[in-house]
Amino acid sequence: MKSKANVKGHPLHPILVTFPIAFFTGTLLFDILSLCYRSWHFWWMGSYLEALGILCGLLAAVPGFIDYLYTVPPKSSGSKRAITHALLNVSMLAFFTIALVLRHYTNTSAAVIIVPEVLGFIVICIAGWLGGTLVYRNQIGVDPRYADAGKWKEMTIHSSDNRVEVCGINDLKANQMKLLHLNGKRIVIARTEDAYVAFDDHCSHKGGSLAGGSMICGTVQCPWHGSQFSVIDGKVKAGPAKAQIETYKTEESNGKVYLVLH
Repeated sequence: MKSKANVKGHPLHPILVTFPIAFFTGTLLFDILSLCYRSWHFWWMGSYLEALGILCGLLAAVPGFIDYLYTVPPKSSGSKRAITHALLNVSMLAFFTIALVLRHYTNTSAAVIIVPEVLGFIVICIAGWLGGTLVYRNQIGVDPRYADAGKWKEMTIHSSDNRVEVCGINDLKANQMKLLHLNGKRIVIARTEDAYVAFDDHCSHKGGSLAGGSMICGTVQCPWHGSQFSVIDGKVKAGPAKAQIETYKTEESNGKVYLVLH
């Protein structure tokens, strides 16, 4: 699924998270050095890095939240993982913020202040593990374009009509898909070798986005676990999915393609 928060196709969240990770790691290392060598120079360096880490962490959270809202498939295992990832990052920021407050506004010893920093560092490692799973396993923010698939296409439509115009008859190439957000529902419009088809974007196995997968010979494959479905009737062609997906009727008229809702 292509990230909504991107610059020329490059997702911003994975880029920005490297800064708080580096700053918080440096904070803990300099504070440990300050204890070992009784040096205020190390202590103040750790203080500056901690403040920068909190600032960059808040900045990185913005595109991450945008990706959660608009990129992560809803009601999926990836969505649950993304929520856990976010909660862990909030906890991590809380630990380092507590340490920063204790550092500047109390006479708490350095050994005590390091405790929330260690906890925060452990949490950031777990959150980073989940973030890696979201990217490399759930392909959040990844745009896997296969041969002749064309550019990623996505559109939002608000309509109360049962017959909705979704694209021009020549807008998609054979085996190309387009993700449609229609009144909060995600539907894939695709072009087979013979005609236009429409089906749910929600894989019946773990909720992966089918629009982010691949389609050929009337079959769409989920990018998460490889389940395959017929784009004509939604039946399962290959597991691990057990239940079929819903399909919709399309019509072509005057050079336009229309989605007909049930």
